Amino acid sequence: MLTTLAVENYRSLRDLVLPLSGLTVVTGPNGSGKSSLYRALRLLADASRNGAVAALAREGGLPSTLWAGPETIGRSVREGRTPVQGTVRTKALGLKLGFAGDEYGYALDLGLPVPTETMFNLDPEFKREAVWSGPVLRPSALLADRAGPVVRTRVESGGWGADRFEIRLTDSMLSEFADPRACPELLLVRERIRGWRFYDHFRTDVHAPARQSRIGTRTPVLSHDGADLAAALRTIIEIGRAAELESIVDQAFPGSRLEVVAPESRFTVRFHQHGLLRPLEAAELSDGTLRFLLWVAALLSPRPPELLVLNEPETSLHPDLLPALASLIAVAAKETQVVVVSHAQPLIRALSEIAEVGEVELEKEYGETKLVGQGRLDRPSWHWPAR
Repeated sequence: MLTTLAVENYRSLRDLVLPLSGLTVVTGPNGSGKSSLYRALRLLADASRNGAVAALAREGGLPSTLWAGPETIGRSVREGRTPVQGTVRTKALGLKLGFAGDEYGYALDLGLPVPTETMFNLDPEFKREAVWSGPVLRPSALLADRAGPVVRTRVESGGWGADRFEIRLTDSMLSEFADPRACPELLLVRERIRGWRFYDHFRTDVHAPARQSRIGTRTPVLSHDGADLAAALRTIIEIGRAAELESIVDQAFPGSRLEVVAPESRFTVRFHQHGLLRPLEAAELSDGTLRFLLWVAALLSPRPPELLVLNEPETSLHPDLLPALASLIAVAAKETQVVVVSHAQPLIRALSEIAEVGEVELEKEYGETKLVGQGRLDRPSWHWPAR
């Protein structure tokens, strides 16, 4: 299980070290940095597939995503005696992301390259990467260490191996260096990160993939666009979780039931509601009903990930559905670590009543995201690998 998430210089997350629990709810007002925290977790996952550079490019490039405020905010500014103003930077500017867990930790440091004769001078480079054992980075706990283009790995005797492996500065060692003989732990960390699962806002418009019937295969993991909704629900039924599915549908829509049919091998959802003479198919369902069924398929997955991250799952759901959504999340949290980003207090209260929740609240102070009530001594122990 992950116990700590650390972010530095990503948008409003200038210096954030966040404790994580089995079920963590991240809340706060609009603009407090919740979406940035969600994106930071996705960037970490992208690095395991060598997609961090491309992901940053989609956000406007590294300069657009870096903390836009001063390096330090002085006492006179905090007391209101002087305005916020620029200062001379004393540290190399870079985007840092990392996590620590019971077994392993990982951190990366992305920075801009030294300008050369190329049109790709905005491509960020991996300045440092590190994988270590245990919850805290210590020199003796390092398993794989990358400085610039060079990767070194720990050997069984405890020292560093004589071999030095070179990779490109724009590639992550997680994706480009995974020799099980040199460092099996690095391969393990990479596969664990790749197994993280993210769900954002599902489409429910008239052309949404979830509304279309299609040929289905066994689907233990719902796709991110929900196109395989009917197949995923049928997999849940056949895998032995039909009773849970029936219970949660009845809790959300009393007297209703769900079935999946496959005429001519094209899977489709049929939703039976009390008072109607015929069932409704996915194309006929309201946006809220369809979105709830998508969450059912995602959260009752028969193949739970190590980490499941949900971004504002309450979006477009009627308040009456939030207790049932909370029950779904609580069920998922029994099998996997869950992080929920939400500003819906009814959902958070409902979760707190049925599960043990680690709630963290974000706020903005001088443009910087802070954890409400967290002092310097309250932060989890965290150290970045030095450049």
